[in-house]
Amino acid sequence: MLDVRRLVLLRDLAAHGTVTAVAELHGVTPSAVSQQLRLLEEETHTRLLERTGRSIYLTPAGHRLAEDTEHVLDALERAQRHLRSHATEPVGPLHLAAFPSALAPLAAPLGQALEDRHPGLVLHITEAEPELAVRLLLQRRVDLALVYRYTNLADPVPLGVETHQLHVDPLAAVVRRDHPAAAAEGSPIALRDLAHTPWITARADTACGAAVLHACRSVGFTPQIQHTCSDFNAMIALAASGGHPVVLPRMAAVHLPPTLVARPVADPTLARTIEIVTRIDAGHEPAIAACLDVLRSLAPSTADDGAGAGGRQDSPGYPSPARALAEGR
Repeated sequence: MLDVRRLVLLRDLAAHGTVTAVAELHGVTPSAVSQQLRLLEEETHTRLLERTGRSIYLTPAGHRLAEDTEHVLDALERAQRHLRSHATEPVGPLHLAAFPSALAPLAAPLGQALEDRHPGLVLHITEAEPELAVRLLLQRRVDLALVYRYTNLADPVPLGVETHQLHVDPLAAVVRRDHPAAAAEGSPIALRDLAHTPWITARADTACGAAVLHACRSVGFTPQIQHTCSDFNAMIALAASGGHPVVLPRMAAVHLPPTLVARPVADPTLARTIEIVTRIDAGHEPAIAACLDVLRSLAPSTADDGAGAGGRQDSPGYPSPARALAEGR
């Protein structure tokens, strides 16, 4: 009988290309990974790896075994699902990957809600941007992934998974209270009104940075970038200290210093969709179904609160994002 843990290491080597990457993924040393792969070759009596200098490659037999490993893992997951389906109450560990700005408004209350409703479930949260989160999901290192997709980037749904839309998170323009564009309380800010002032943005190779840059160019200008960073809290701090505007998801503008306000942008369809991603057919497993139900119950309050504490008086002009998208506004 082949050792499943060694098969997983081979599968991960096929996916990531280096022993070092596999070692980092599993939290072990490269020598430990190499030793387990050598033992797998002994178990199979087959040459699975080709070593050239310091590089290592899978042989055709190694690639076939890595592909077959997916079928083995599918079968094991189905067996586990069948066992859990007979349980009257969801139990066991549940692993969730979540993007950074979802940790406080969604992942944290999810943990408390699951503990209250299903004491037998133990939630484990891993911070991960969508691309990594989906990869961890497909590698069966997490059970669910909380991800986002920006509506103006037309990113495809990842292959091999099911998506469950949670809600729509519109983008907001965060500016100083004394900024001319913030004069009319509650009125949307047109991106063009910020064209002649330095901006704070995420890097252009990130989803948020690309979405904002694409939105600006679609209305006829390229923003003047003063500061570039990918941490939303840092963006807000820079906006408060330097007075430069920043356009970021409304979920990330929950807690603003008193010198800043969040205003809706003139195009309310400029947003990101928040989605829960599961492996195909896994949504019926009791633990995952329970997690989906709790996340859906948390989403409306997140969407309604928008700009968060103080956000109601600072940002009263937000339409319902789901309604705005449906009406094409």
